Amino acid sequence: MSMTKDTVLETLKKVLYFPKGNNVVDLGMVEELKIDGKKVSFALVYPEANDKNAHIVKDAAERTLKADLGEDLEVSIETLSEQQAGRGPLGKVKNIIAVASGKGGVGKSTVATNLALALAKTGAKVGLLDADIYGPSMPIMMGLKGEKPGAVEDGGKTKILPIEKFGIKMLSIGFFIEENKALMWRGSMASNALQQLFNDAIWGELDFMVLDLPPGTGDIHLTLVQSVPVTGSIIVTTPQNVALADVRKAADMFTNKNINVPILGVVENMTYFTPAELPENKYYIFGKGGGQIVANELGVDLIGQLPIVESIAMGGDSGVPVVMNEDAVVTEEFMKMAESLKAKVEARNIEMAPTPIVQIDPNANCAT
Repeated sequence: MSMTKDTVLETLKKVLYFPKGNNVVDLGMVEELKIDGKKVSFALVYPEANDKNAHIVKDAAERTLKADLGEDLEVSIETLSEQQAGRGPLGKVKNIIAVASGKGGVGKSTVATNLALALAKTGAKVGLLDADIYGPSMPIMMGLKGEKPGAVEDGGKTKILPIEKFGIKMLSIGFFIEENKALMWRGSMASNALQQLFNDAIWGELDFMVLDLPPGTGDIHLTLVQSVPVTGSIIVTTPQNVALADVRKAADMFTNKNINVPILGVVENMTYFTPAELPENKYYIFGKGGGQIVANELGVDLIGQLPIVESIAMGGDSGVPVVMNEDAVVTEEFMKMAESLKAKVEARNIEMAPTPIVQIDPNANCAT
């Protein structure tokens, strides 16, 4: 049988993706099909990253192609998520950055918020998702307390419209729960709620989506990093030893072979105290050098050291994050952090860039 694009696709119609009860061709899962003599390569696109059915479907596709088109056929199949293939609600989100910490109280949400705004000030299109499901603080920090996101009908489904402020798009579970009520959800309920903020929202085109993860490690972290193609993570710590021990656990989660999310850098918060009236003085009240120690252990850069200054707390409480104040002492530090992150992401994306796919004539026997 002569091999053309049509014959390959006809054969692949025998391969089913059971979760949706149809074949991979009719479901539109086959992309970037390339034929070169007895070599066939293509991508299979799944709704989420790390789809548990991916290896089953991939093996079935290879077996079916060889059975119908010859055992000497060379088959190369790439696995992509809809986001990686530019589809779905996150299809136009270029980079997803997770901001994490080993324990609470280290300023993770403050870093995530100000970093997102700093990225926007560099000219990037930015989204911020408050995934700290048990302690959502973004509505207060962004001055959106009591606000509710809009909704719109899209393709017969109701979609959430992120709130836009200070030039970024934002969603938080805090917009959907009563402010003074305890959130008593089991892990699966919390994970499902967060999935809706990703998949049922219209995020549009973004250069960066910053995720403010809950502190520690657990079901929510695993769900997010396994179902969303996270570009990389940033770990926030404070200098003292008790914080560093917890940071190592958070780092271990990201570097686990089943997660494998790159750590792009460490941010040390509360590095030193500087009185407003003595801006040149630095008092290392929580110890010194802890962030650098962890960064060295992980083989990554310490991309930021943030002092204890009143303006950071005031910005979070007032709903105008400190990075929006051009005269604040720490604004420059956040801007340096944003530029460093952009450079690291760009370098990683160049390194990870796939080999260009040769476009072929659908009716041709091979690529030219």
